[in-house]
Amino acid sequence: MLNEFMMPKEPLIPVIGEVTDIRIDTPDVKTFRVVTPDGKKAFDHMPGQCAMLSIPGVGEAMFSITSSPTNTEYMEFSIKKCGCVTDWLHQMEVGQQITIRGPYGNAFPVDTAFAGKDMLFIAGGIGLAPLRSVINYCRHYRDRYGKIDIVYGSRSKADLVDYNEILTEWMTDDGITVHLTIDREEEDWDGHVGFVPNYVKELGFSTDKTAILCGPPIMIKFTLAGLQELGFAKEQVYTTLELRMKCGIGKCGRCNVGAKYVCKDGPVFRCDEIDELPDEY
Repeated sequence: MLNEFMMPKEPLIPVIGEVTDIRIDTPDVKTFRVVTPDGKKAFDHMPGQCAMLSIPGVGEAMFSITSSPTNTEYMEFSIKKCGCVTDWLHQMEVGQQITIRGPYGNAFPVDTAFAGKDMLFIAGGIGLAPLRSVINYCRHYRDRYGKIDIVYGSRSKADLVDYNEILTEWMTDDGITVHLTIDREEEDWDGHVGFVPNYVKELGFSTDKTAILCGPPIMIKFTLAGLQELGFAKEQVYTTLELRMKCGIGKCGRCNVGAKYVCKDGPVFRCDEIDELPDEY
């Protein structure tokens, strides 16, 4: 157990977080529900912002907050097992403690640029995790947005994150259409088969939508190209680069690129803003 200490609402000072639920989403993704020891949400945030999770003596890492700000009881983090800190997190059990600090970065403009718009969410693999917060925010304030389309794909059915929530909640909402795809055919899969970029072009969305992309860099590259073929302007498309964030406060320089710091100027960017970054980014 960690020692109890004061928990000021300051993004540089960690607070204790207690894991109250662990959901196995895929063979290598788990979703952790976290509250403070007194059973409250650690801090407020907006869709797209991130938090630093730490295991004392092991290390810390930045993760997107996957629960919606409209959830006032707890925070959730969907985490893919892919390194030292994530390996330790995946070994945790309900009741164990970590430290958490944040929120970091900017947020998706859900109350400004997105208001009143038809929304198109496009995700690949674990890329659904950062978008889940935005999607559930839009679902909560449903009357503030137009039609919502969600295109989500992964390597296999077993690799689809939040699959049960998609089936039982998102697909049952009025005005929301979910388009699922997997990379290769499977015996127990009767849905679409194919890669996300090709599926987006196949669906042929009208250009009166605001699009939000998240997934592997190669998926984002080809999906953005496909959207442009359909007539979308880069000013209509947003993405998040939270995987580039390290310290979260613009001090370590790990996310510095050109004149930008992802942690201070992002991680949410319009795709025309990314054009201002050096090509190697």
